[in-house]
Amino acid sequence: MNIKLNDILTLKKSHPCGNAEWEVLRVGADLRLKCRGCGHMVMLPRLQVEKNIKMINGEKI
Repeated sequence: MNIKLNDILTLKKSHPCGNAEWEVLRVGADLRLKCRGCGHMVMLPRLQVEKNIKMINGEKI
C-alpha cells in the first residue's frame, strides 16, 4: 500500500474524540499519525494501520 507523507487516512474505527481522519506525519516501518479532530498523535506499526484503512485522501481502498 502506498502511504505518503501528509496523506489523510480515514480509518474503520474512530478516535474517542469522534473523528476518524488522521494525517500521516512520519512514514516507515511505523507510521506517526495525527488526529484531525483533537490533534492527538500516535505511532503505530504499518501493518496495523494498513489493515484498518478505509480511505486514503478520500479515495476508497
